[in-house]
Amino acid sequence: MATKHAGPINIQADEFGDLQRLVDTMYAGQRYVNRLDLIIQAESRDLHEDLIEIVKLLPPGTYTRTRLCDQLNSALAAHGWGRVYGTVE
Repeated sequence: MATKHAGPINIQADEFGDLQRLVDTMYAGQRYVNRLDLIIQAESRDLHEDLIEIVKLLPPGTYTRTRLCDQLNSALAAHGWGRVYGTVE
């Protein structure tokens, strides 16, 4: 596993795009995804601890893809990790 990134940096992590791949997989054939399912998938895929932290910041509930991406991107931006891990769409 990669080291924990402390604060904003401008280097793409090896895990860049992992969150996008998770979102793509979760919405394959589904219109809604709930937070708990997303957390379980993130942990079972052994995502970087920073990305699991981002997913766990989601408020409980069920999300459309647009709403989920807005929430995740907001958390990534707040941590300064958008360039490190990528944003989601």
